[in-house]
Amino acid sequence: MQDSWDQSINFLKMSVEVERKFLCNADTRKALEEIGAVCVGQRQFQDQYFDTPMFDLTLRKMWLRKRNKECWELKCQAVDGTEEMSRQQTKAASMCTQYKEITSLHEIQLRLKEVLKTNTDCEANSLQEDECWLGEMNLVPFAEFTTERWSYTLEEEEVQVDLDQADFGYSVGEIEVLVPEGGNVLSALEKIERTAQKLGQSIIVEGRG
Repeated sequence: MQDSWDQSINFLKMSVEVERKFLCNADTRKALEEIGAVCVGQRQFQDQYFDTPMFDLTLRKMWLRKRNKECWELKCQAVDGTEEMSRQQTKAASMCTQYKEITSLHEIQLRLKEVLKTNTDCEANSLQEDECWLGEMNLVPFAEFTTERWSYTLEEEEVQVDLDQADFGYSVGEIEVLVPEGGNVLSALEKIERTAQKLGQSIIVEGRG
């Protein structure tokens, strides 16, 4: 049992999130149920986002957040592994993004140090609880909100669909497939496209971000 759990954790650490966002409304949950999606949970979480005053992370499509006042996450764009694609596949890829999510504070600090080119001592700061490393990297909060999330799965496609409702009134959905690093991204794009087509008119593609 422990071996199985360790393998799951390692997969998540090394996986790439291939995702497509869309605007959702009150009818989206009904549409998901009609195509066979199963609701696997509902939860609420609070996110606080950080960046430099010049938004050096956001402009690089990197998102640093603290979830529920205790868990740090850094979401950064993965290298696109879809060099050889047909025209249709290229169109599907343009509607999706590929991200890695780093949850180890030490790894987050190392990546930020590299990107922001600071002299922060990551070895020492990863053990500190006062978060003085934020000031050393000139990182300040710029957004904070609470989200209500409903999660669905389509087992036949190995797809997860999350519907998020933010406390400031914004609703957004996300079709996601987890791919092992170096895995078949084209297959993930095809699964996402099939799911979007099944949902039909409820899908409205957003800009990236």
